[in-house]
Amino acid sequence: MFTPAFSHSGKLMLLAMLVLVSACSSKPQPSNPPNLAKANIYINQVAFDVQAPKQAVVALPIGETASRFIVYQASNIIFQGQLTAQPSFTEWGQGTHYYLADFSSLKRRGEFHIVVNTQKQQLASSTFIIKPNAYFALTAKSIINYFKASRHTNPTDKSIRINGTERYIDVSGGWVVSGSDSGKYLNHFADSNYLVAQQGAIVTWALAKSYDSLPRLYDRKGLTVELAEEVMWGADYLHRTLASAGYFYTNIFDQKGLADERLVTGYDTINEKYTNNFQAAFREGGGMAIAALVRAHELSNKTGVQGEFSAKQYLTDAERAFAHLQKYNLHYVDNGKENIIDDYTALIAATELYRLTKKTKYLKAARLRARNLNNRMTSQGWFISDDDDRPFYHGVEAGLPIIALVEYLSIERSRKLKNKTKRTIKLSLNYQLALNSQVANPFNLARQTFKTYKDGQYAKQQEGFFMPHANETNDSWQGENARLASLTAAAIWGGKVTHSDPRGAFAINSELANFAQSQIDWLMGKNPYQVSMLYGFGVNNPPHAKSAGTMLNGGISKGITGTTLNPEGRGITWAEGPDENNWRWVEQGLQHATWYLLAMTAMTE
Repeated sequence: MFTPAFSHSGKLMLLAMLVLVSACSSKPQPSNPPNLAKANIYINQVAFDVQAPKQAVVALPIGETASRFIVYQASNIIFQGQLTAQPSFTEWGQGTHYYLADFSSLKRRGEFHIVVNTQKQQLASSTFIIKPNAYFALTAKSIINYFKASRHTNPTDKSIRINGTERYIDVSGGWVVSGSDSGKYLNHFADSNYLVAQQGAIVTWALAKSYDSLPRLYDRKGLTVELAEEVMWGADYLHRTLASAGYFYTNIFDQKGLADERLVTGYDTINEKYTNNFQAAFREGGGMAIAALVRAHELSNKTGVQGEFSAKQYLTDAERAFAHLQKYNLHYVDNGKENIIDDYTALIAATELYRLTKKTKYLKAARLRARNLNNRMTSQGWFISDDDDRPFYHGVEAGLPIIALVEYLSIERSRKLKNKTKRTIKLSLNYQLALNSQVANPFNLARQTFKTYKDGQYAKQQEGFFMPHANETNDSWQGENARLASLTAAAIWGGKVTHSDPRGAFAINSELANFAQSQIDWLMGKNPYQVSMLYGFGVNNPPHAKSAGTMLNGGISKGITGTTLNPEGRGITWAEGPDENNWRWVEQGLQHATWYLLAMTAMTE
């Protein structure tokens, strides 16, 4: 959710969450810690690929023990294994011992469940499926249907006024951003500068990239035309939002509270006001829009599926927009200087253009952006966001810098430049693995390096599981499922370059494969609340909330966060209420489904 504070009737945008913010219509409820002292088996409730790592977390109260676990198929014992005791973990609650049940060697296909016997009771997990290409086979159609069901079809968008003018333009099409917000955005939080998130355009790019990676599976499943139609739907919208000057309009706001009409406008999140800064910089969706149009051009020619506009028009648009942003990007960024997000989005745009056209100017542009990213990598393994040594951390697309560099490697022929880029990827992935193992971490949840931000100042650098609530937006902390899925995609695609193992799961080494799988396991139920965030899949889905709006099969909710009153995002909470606040955890959003699609694609290749 990103609309102005008033987009949910009866509540304001900002939760009275930190000591530094108090702008919600209701007080935060007490944190909602899970009952970790209860004996439980936490497991992916949906599926595992045959070759993938397969693990469950067993939690037992202090004083209760177990040594073995059994995997059943119906009433038949299929596998038995030794439980591995984990280091003491108390960050989310006291009184629990954790054990790891690893059954990765089980390759049998079918439906299974795990049983653990203690001296006091017998525990049984939810069922799960093991099959080849499990996530593609089970979820690909639902994900495509989710995007189709999220199409924006309001006929009034054929004539929308540009804020500050009397000009009206056709910006029909695209997708609504979330279950409760009928606005359409190329970005979220542009005024934050460092937490800008890619929105509508990345859907188009991700769908086309997924097909390019898995064409035979899409063809065999009969999903090629459906996917291509969504890509063209997105590309047509991007064409309409491309101004004659050469920039993309950033956002179409769902106006509730400040105006009676929908507007093409920029928005100042902190001060809650509209602006005329509606030109999309590279980091504000422009870069991904260019990349998406190139992919749409290519996919239309491959499949014969056409939108309202021609494949040729998409490529013409992409080249014109890239030339414009190369010249004017600094005029459009909110603080007047580029940062890491400009680098990785412009890199993807230049890479796609060179890959298709082979024009030297795009290779030069890609090399410049790749050099910038390589120079932002520290010797420890974290990226610098800007000139002030702010570490790069992101609630949505934490894995996108690595993915951009992997894409760039596909067009680079210089061994020297390739080696520099591979070094950056390797340092980043190794740092992520080190972060995860620095502390007790039974769920293998992705940790991150960050600095809290308050009153224009950054605090000391630190690490944690969740996004800090004290950040440049005083928001963007609610829900991290997109971040986790992006890291799965980055770990697999990056790992194939720097941590390859042809015989390993996902063709990468075991530690990185376990990390990649663990983030998806968390989304699908192996979390302290035992909720599968992929709606329509698993045993326990997110609850409905009026503030979260429509819940669609194939959609993914925002997810679990740190406690609402902790500036550093420490602790853990989920859907703590009241209803008017539960959108922060329950609401489905485009970015979560998009990043799951890319993670699913990486896991299936």
